[in-house]
Amino acid sequence: MGDAILDAVIAEYLYQRFPSEDEGYLTKIKSKVVSRKTLGEIAETMELRNVIRYHKGRSINLATIEGNAFEAVMGAIYLDGGYEAVKKSIQHHIFRKYVDLNRILEEEIDFKSKLFIWSQKKRLKLEFLVMSEENIGGVWNYSIMVSINDTSYGRGTGTSKKMAEQAAAKETLELMGEI
Repeated sequence: MGDAILDAVIAEYLYQRFPSEDEGYLTKIKSKVVSRKTLGEIAETMELRNVIRYHKGRSINLATIEGNAFEAVMGAIYLDGGYEAVKKSIQHHIFRKYVDLNRILEEEIDFKSKLFIWSQKKRLKLEFLVMSEENIGGVWNYSIMVSINDTSYGRGTGTSKKMAEQAAAKETLELMGEI
């Protein structure tokens, strides 16, 4: 039951967070959030392993057990407090403390690759130009601009070049009407 309620809460959360995205996109993101890997990481960070009783001598996949335990906790919250209690727990506790949704989105949607593919199909010259890179108080900030056939398009900033390039590529694809 925990997996079903978790699926429903995550689906609703993503639908509200990304109202203009289509069903396919939301399903991909949801599957990443509720994947064995992600649930295992959440459970590990929450240190569920410290309260799970299991036979330590057996060859087991602890990450799978931890992910299952996390789902069971969500099922228990549902049985005890209902849908809204699970929703509140996920949105106000789990997403804030244990889920890096930006990382999941970055892994899922590689705008830079999409832009490269788009420009190659059209035989266009694509460049990512570093406009600035500065270190303020120990934190790097990069500003990147996309150039297509020597014409400036999208710009992006981020704490890494990769993040700035992704932002610039996304803005460029939006300007081109590709997303």
